Amino acid sequence: MTYEEALRYLDSFVNYERRDGYDYKSSFRLDRMLRLASGLGNPQKKYRSVHVAGTKGKGSTSAIVHSILKEAGYKAGLYTSPHLASFRERINIGGELISAEDVGRILERIKSVVETMKDDIPTFFEVYTALAYLYFKEKKVDLAVFEVGLGGRLDATNILEPLVSVITPISYEHTDRLGDTLTQIAGEKAGIIKTGSVCVVAPQTEEALSVIIKVCNDKGAKAILVGKDIKFKELDFNDSIETFAISGLFNNYPRLEMSLLGAHQVANAATAIGAVEALHFSSIDINKGSVSSGVRNARWPGRLEVISKRPYIIVDGAQNRASANALVKAVERAFKYNRLILVLGVSKDKDIKGILEELVPAADKIILTKSKVPERAALPAKIKELMSPGDKDIYLTNTVEEAIARARSFADPEDLILITGSLFVVGEAMQASYA
Repeated sequence: MTYEEALRYLDSFVNYERRDGYDYKSSFRLDRMLRLASGLGNPQKKYRSVHVAGTKGKGSTSAIVHSILKEAGYKAGLYTSPHLASFRERINIGGELISAEDVGRILERIKSVVETMKDDIPTFFEVYTALAYLYFKEKKVDLAVFEVGLGGRLDATNILEPLVSVITPISYEHTDRLGDTLTQIAGEKAGIIKTGSVCVVAPQTEEALSVIIKVCNDKGAKAILVGKDIKFKELDFNDSIETFAISGLFNNYPRLEMSLLGAHQVANAATAIGAVEALHFSSIDINKGSVSSGVRNARWPGRLEVISKRPYIIVDGAQNRASANALVKAVERAFKYNRLILVLGVSKDKDIKGILEELVPAADKIILTKSKVPERAALPAKIKELMSPGDKDIYLTNTVEEAIARARSFADPEDLILITGSLFVVGEAMQASYA
């Protein structure tokens, strides 16, 4: 296939990233993913892996682990989702995205197996996960880091047998699918923990942590707790660098620096270092220098990313109340500005009211918008209905480009424009800014 043909082929599958109102437990099935992988020769068993689930920070944590492995000299793969601009962003080795040619070529092979599954057609995410499995096998990676797509227990990545499992902070999200309590949601996330394995656990609420610890105990898995077994402390910050210290399982790191901003990213870095150090139990030892340079060089686009200054334009995919809360705290701590102009577009299935309650008090002007994904985007007028009468100056726009133009027209050089609420919106904002 050409890349264009490959994109059309991918579009032919049910894509739950762009759908609402489906039954999670009947739509996500590991037996179908196992069948697809088996038809491809189980490529996911040909290399070692790290598996990362959670609500917040799982992408950042995965990116930091991947960066450290790269700096340590390993040929390391990274599989994440969703993407901001191109499907190719989801699969990379050492920072190099999968090529358009490889996407088309490998999908041709996957297609031959899918055609034997006409009684049970896989989903878009299952097909793309299979593509990652095959690509990393072909390229003979030493290790691959896989971020869970949704949940954990039924996710297409959960046929892995990882050396280390990681669970980043759990909060309320996808409650219509994963459950409406933290106990239920944590149960789905903890479904990635394998018998006799090692699991690194980021700081959690007591409710979520008790579920994770019980699953670890039931499966004879070793739990490594960030905040207890691995300690971290923020030392300094500005609008471009976080500086912090970590006391790890086997090493101390008295001064680390990274460009991922916010106290929440310091916790993510501690979790990533915990995952890297936990590889010791599989006879993989990463030296302190590689950890330090890996953290320093880690990049994760679209998360508290400064894409312009004077005025500041910052993008961040805060998609739930907890992420929005962390975003506001990080912006108010790290940046000096006069007014905050909020550009907000949210997906329909998110806790829109919760996100608004965190973001609106910090904003001086609010511009509501929507992404180009009509199946997911909440209409700006519907978002406004959830806001209290008299909430700031509110403007409605039909596109992200229009919203950014409106924000720029309002902004003085000393102001800050914050674009957030949906990764679809963030991706479109970044494309518009770099075009």
